[in-house]
Amino acid sequence: MFATLPLTALRTFESAARLGSFKAAAEELAVTPTAVSHQIKLLESWLGVPLFLRVARGVRLTDCGERLFRSLHGALLEIVQTVDHLRPRPSAGNLTLSTTPAFAALWLIPRLGRFYQEHPGIKIRVETSTELLDLHQDASIDLVIRYGYGQHPTLHSQCLLDECFGVYGSPGLLASLDTTRLTLITVRWRNSQLYDRSWKAWCEAAGAPWLEGTEQREYDDEHHALQAAIAGQGLVLASNVLVSQSLAIGLLQPYRADVTVPGASYTALCVPGRERHRPVKAFFDWLNRESCGP
Repeated sequence: MFATLPLTALRTFESAARLGSFKAAAEELAVTPTAVSHQIKLLESWLGVPLFLRVARGVRLTDCGERLFRSLHGALLEIVQTVDHLRPRPSAGNLTLSTTPAFAALWLIPRLGRFYQEHPGIKIRVETSTELLDLHQDASIDLVIRYGYGQHPTLHSQCLLDECFGVYGSPGLLASLDTTRLTLITVRWRNSQLYDRSWKAWCEAAGAPWLEGTEQREYDDEHHALQAAIAGQGLVLASNVLVSQSLAIGLLQPYRADVTVPGASYTALCVPGRERHRPVKAFFDWLNRESCGP
């Protein structure tokens, strides 16, 4: 059944497609760029369709190439995971995940000790980035936790947390709050499509005419905004997800808890098939329990 498959050419194609470069594929496979080019030409000839477009700065997949890469990458990844599962290992495994700096610092890492207690043999590597990673291209990342409204039909997904935004302040500030002299703290969003709400939306929902005559302070990161509020510098408009740890330990308290504006969702994602890999499954199960908890 598989005797006629050009396995070397397919493996070479997967590397070149994933890395976006014949040169990088050659380095990964420990061959010359000429050898990579030769294998790609053999595969294109065998298939009868072009897989790459040669452009000024390298190569780009054709539609046929994209289709082949999605299928081939998933199949090879599942083979690697099966082999890893069968091979005896001294430890339970490792896991690399990527998420935003704010979610890592404010939600994930404060809870991560509980995962280690349950799974002492699994090592977690947390990478933080605000860039959108392509899991089909980057096999070094086991899963990502993303924030947004988008659908991900080509990935295995697990919705973790639905978000809303409320107003919070330090206990000291709220005890002596003067609503005629307010400082309003918020985050400057890099991507307005993710969250188009603001203090204006909350004030409209609360019937609070605060926007005129108040000082507003913006920060580039949710962590910085919460730290300013914890220090008593003003009221912060913040995610109920990211503020949860500060609420639990009493650093912040809600103001007008009955008034919130909707946000997006946090979703855990991985390449289909990888969710069955034991460390990934253990982490998905733990995330599900944590997100359902207080």
